[in-house]
Amino acid sequence: MSDTATSELEKVIHEGVDEERLVAPSNPHWTRMNELGTELWLDTGDMDEAARLWSNEFTALTTNNTLLNKEIQKGIYDDWIPRAAEAARSDGATDENDLVLEIAFALNARHGLRLVKKFGADVSVELHTNLAHDVERSVAYGRRYAKISPEHFIVKVPLTAEGLVAARHLVEDGIRVNFTLGFSARENVLIACVAQPHYCNVFMGRLNAYASDEGLGDGSWVGEKATLASQTAVARLRADLGIRTRQIGASMRMGEQVATLAGHDIYTMPLAVAEAFLAEPPALESLSSRIHETYEPTWNEGIDPALEGLETLWAVPESFEKCCREMAGWSLAKLTPESVSEHLHTNGHGSVLPRLHADLIQMLRESGKMPKREQWRSALASGEVGLDALFTLAGLHSFAQDQAALDERILKQLG
Repeated sequence: MSDTATSELEKVIHEGVDEERLVAPSNPHWTRMNELGTELWLDTGDMDEAARLWSNEFTALTTNNTLLNKEIQKGIYDDWIPRAAEAARSDGATDENDLVLEIAFALNARHGLRLVKKFGADVSVELHTNLAHDVERSVAYGRRYAKISPEHFIVKVPLTAEGLVAARHLVEDGIRVNFTLGFSARENVLIACVAQPHYCNVFMGRLNAYASDEGLGDGSWVGEKATLASQTAVARLRADLGIRTRQIGASMRMGEQVATLAGHDIYTMPLAVAEAFLAEPPALESLSSRIHETYEPTWNEGIDPALEGLETLWAVPESFEKCCREMAGWSLAKLTPESVSEHLHTNGHGSVLPRLHADLIQMLRESGKMPKREQWRSALASGEVGLDALFTLAGLHSFAQDQAALDERILKQLG
């Protein structure tokens, strides 16, 4: 089938999607945030809940493997899955693994398309986690997402060496990419230089939770400091290199962060954060840009943030940025997962994309969304691995568990 031909699955994805467009009010506080330079997204795939809070000032919704799985587990697509399977088989998907991959793609695309229709907004749709280390298929599925809704879908690609290369191919095709699972300024310097996507992220809430849960401090300002440092670094690259990458503040956990990070490029707010902000909104005249604030975490006695790997969350060494800027000029022919990894390791910056043995990867997989401090203290202190890289890997494995639950739901409907 040619790239321009319409597949049977594509027809079924579009079939019957006719959501009534929501007419939303405006809100003076959200208007003020727009005036300060912050674009507002909601971080949810729940249509009914999003409709309660949707405002004229919002421009997008983000979904991910976890959020989509929550919607699929409600059973709202159980009757549709066999229809999608029939279409996928007609297109040539016969192997069970390929069939599940196709239906998972279709569910993401169909749910995303319904969000587009209802809210008239952009929607971030995420690649299947099984594609995280597959450049060719990541590009293929990214192109298929873009074809479903070329004006509104933004393709989410995770931070792996393969993801960096796949994203760059999609960007070169004119497809918007939201590069996900970023946790530090230096990761986003790497992402902006190599992948050159439209958006990158700092998952700030997990950073604050880690500092608190692991006894490093009370957790305040860790994620905010990393987010603002990344905002500064990405803005510098936009000015110097002419790239388009904008910074998303992700994994927001508190309503107060809406004000303390005002002026940030983009927020993707969970519903609870947006609700908390509006429950006790500050005076409009008190809202001002905070992008040049210096928020400093407080550490518990005996904690050295350098030895804990914390400073890698916001520090961008000159040599690291130089290494990344060199890759910004590479052609697509030169850009491979191997060349990116080798360039970083050769220049002494391999900790951002560490080469871990299988047993260490399994340990991360078992740790949940965040690494366990005691398991990695020596590696962090030596600089062998970056704390940001551990968060990225743990986050990917966590998403993979939710993806597996979604895939299992698909298999049950297929009998």
